[in-house]
Order: sequence, then structure tokens, then C-alpha cells
Amino acid sequence: MIWKYLERTGNQAVQFIVQIILARLLSPSDFGVIALLLVFINFAQVFVQSGFNTALIQAKVADELDFSSVFYLSLGVASVLYVAFYFCAPMIAVFFKMPRLIVTLRVISIILFFGAVNSIQNAVVAREFKFKQLFYSSLGSMAISGTIGGFMAYSGYGVWALVWQQILNQFFLCAIMWVTVKWRPKRLFSFGRVVHLFSFGWKLLVSALLDTGYREAQSLVIGKMFYASDLGFFSRGRMFPQVVIGNIDGSIQTIMLPALSQMQDDPLKIKDMMRKAISMSAFIILPLMAGMIATAEPLVRIVLTDKWLPCVPFMQICCISFIFYPIHTSNLTAINAVGRSDIFLKLEIIKKVIGITVLAVAIIFFRSLIAIAWSAVLSGIASTFINAYPNKKLIGYTYLEQLRDVMPSFLLSIIMGVCVYIVGCIANVSIYILLLLQIICGILTYTTLAILAKIGSMDYLTKLLISSFVKNKYRV
Repeated sequence: MIWKYLERTGNQAVQFIVQIILARLLSPSDFGVIALLLVFINFAQVFVQSGFNTALIQAKVADELDFSSVFYLSLGVASVLYVAFYFCAPMIAVFFKMPRLIVTLRVISIILFFGAVNSIQNAVVAREFKFKQLFYSSLGSMAISGTIGGFMAYSGYGVWALVWQQILNQFFLCAIMWVTVKWRPKRLFSFGRVVHLFSFGWKLLVSALLDTGYREAQSLVIGKMFYASDLGFFSRGRMFPQVVIGNIDGSIQTIMLPALSQMQDDPLKIKDMMRKAISMSAFIILPLMAGMIATAEPLVRIVLTDKWLPCVPFMQICCISFIFYPIHTSNLTAINAVGRSDIFLKLEIIKKVIGITVLAVAIIFFRSLIAIAWSAVLSGIASTFINAYPNKKLIGYTYLEQLRDVMPSFLLSIIMGVCVYIVGCIANVSIYILLLLQIICGILTYTTLAILAKIGSMDYLTKLLISSFVKNKYRV
């Protein structure tokens, strides 16, 4: 978990720095264009992986024939999708009234081939818990691509700096992992193995299509109804909270799937590990989201400059939406780990019907960006209860138990957020000192309250860090 967390943290930290530099050099319109391009790329990546990535991780036994078969199939799907994007690019550009989408979409679609290779590499890493190799690969690829992207932005290449930064990041990630992971495809292919894995993976494929389609629907609607700069503000508003979610919750859940899959026949052990994951995620994520809501304006002004101030409300609303992620992801990961992708699919269908309905209401009756952003919060609240329902029977983890595991961190985060906000209202200092005071206030307030309340996650995290420090010192 530590190596995976370091990988996500290091990768996100470098990416965050790169995005800050690019945001200072480029316009909101450029980011709006790349956000729209990534809608199509993210949707296509779901087809490229086809649910096989998770199926390979979840399977009790997976050999070279399985990995090689999925590898060649994924490359074939990537080829078909690239051709489709190449010829459909002019129609997409006409629909969104953005002529520059033609060439940029044709070029950025190269990512699909790297995604096909990397999905298998990630499955190998997850099955063998080789997250140390992933750490070096991710950090190296982001550093190299970020440097090149920053140089291109400084040299006046505009949106092309963002396009090539995305492409080169995936290219170098595959190249470095090709050296560090040591997996190579064999000249093997079995249609029968593909069908066997697809019996589990197709449900995940449909679920991922629903999830990606719904998640990216906001960007599609904004890109069609509003200006590219509006989409740029909306996407930048999500950047800060997404970094946190990607680092912490993403790291924990990535470890959870292979770990839970190995004990899928023991519901009690799964429940115990899941409770720790939810408690730990909530203990770390909730105060960060609350603090980010309270410090949104000074944070944006310092990091992105005043030209990005319109993204502040989107950032705050997105933080509220991400509050529910620890419960979402932990419950869904447990369902996948026990091999119930059929339940996973049913949940996704129900959630997306609710989410699309809420989004449609926001579009039809309000026709505003703020209403579209709030629709994600409302659907997120409903999804929390939907995701938790099956695990009452699968592993005996009830609503009340999940609420008890999350509520202490939730209450302390609210108190901390209020204190940080008050500091922002009464402190009459420069914007830099204000943000520093708010951060110090948030850390001291939350840590003190956690110690006084004797929060289990605080004790567990402290012991984990001390244990890791002692072991590393002993090794040296």
C-alpha cells in the first residue's frame, strides 16, 4: 500500500505541478478543448480494456495464455477505435462547432494503443503486487512528458502542448514499464480464454461504459451548450479534489481489489479489511475536502492566478461530491472481489438512470453550469446508499456499521472546515499568509480533535508510520 500510495502521490504531485504551469501559460479555452477530447478518449479506453484488466486481476489463476490473448485483443480494439475516430473527427468538430477538434482528435487518439499495452502491464503489477516498479514508471513518465509539455506551452504551441503531454505520458509509461515489469506477450491466443474472462469482464465493461458515459456527460453538455472556456473552468475546478482522490482513495482501492480477491471465500476477513479501508479513506479524505472548500478562493488565486477565479464554485461543489467516494469505491471493490460483477452491473444501471435523470432536470429547468455541477452531488448521495446495499448480504456490512465508521471523521471535518473558514473571514493579511494560516489551523484543529476523540484511524495511522520508520531504520 505504501508503494502504491507513493506512486499515486508522486505521479499526481508531478502532474499537479505540470497542470499548474500549463494553466498559467495557456488559456481556459485550451483546457476546454483538451477536456472535450479526453471525453472521447476516456470512453474509448473502456472498450480497449473491455473489463479484461479487472478480470485478469480478480481471477484466481491467470497464465501467459490469458495475458497474451487479452493483449492482442486489446490492440485490435484500439486499432478499430482509432480508425473510427479518424474518420468521425470532422463530424464531431461540426457538432461542437470547434474546427480544431479534427486534427487534435486524430492525433491524441494514438493514446489508445499505449492504453492497450498499459492495461495488461497494470494487471501484472496488481497480481504480483509489484507497485514499486509502477512507482518509478509513473513518476518518470509524468516528469518527462510534463517537462516537454511545459516547454511547448512556453514556446506558444497552445492546445498542442496539452495534447502531446497526454500522449508522451502514456508512451513513456509503457516504455519504462516494459523495462521494469519484465512482462512480454507470447505468440499465443485462445478465443476460449477470452470468452471465459469476458464472462466476468463484460459486466464490468457495460458498468464502466455507464460510469464513464455519465461522468463525461457533463463535459459533453457543457461543451455543446456553453463556451470552451466554460468547460475549461469546470475541468480546472475538479483538478484539486481529483488530485486528492487519486492519491489517497485510489491507492487504497487499487490495493484492495487484489488483496480482497485472494480472500474472496472468507466474508469476515473481507468485511474487516473493508471497514479499515473505509475508515482510513474517510479519516484522510473528508478533512481535505472540507479544508479545500474553505480555502478554495485563496488557493486558486495563488496557484492558478486570478484569471481562473470562475472555477472556485465548481471546485467547492466537486469537493462535496467527492466526500462520498470512500463509501462508493470500497463497497464496489468488495463486490468485484467476491466475483459478483452481475451485481456491480445492476448497481451501475440503477445509479446512472438516477444520475442522468437529475442531470436532465438541471439542464432542462435551470440551464446553468452551477446546476449541472450540483446534479453530481445529488446523484452521489443516492449512489452511496445503492452501492452499500448488496454488502449487507454479501459480507454482512450494514448501513449502520458503515455510517458508524465514517461519521466520526465527518463530524470532525465539519468542525475543522468551519474553523478554517472563520480564519479566512477575520484574518486581514496577504493572500499567501492567509492560506498558510488556514492550513495550519486546519491541521492543528483536526489532529487535536482526532486525538481527543480517540479516533481509531488516527491511532492506526500513527502506529503504521512508526512501524514503517523503525523497519526502514533497522534495514539501514
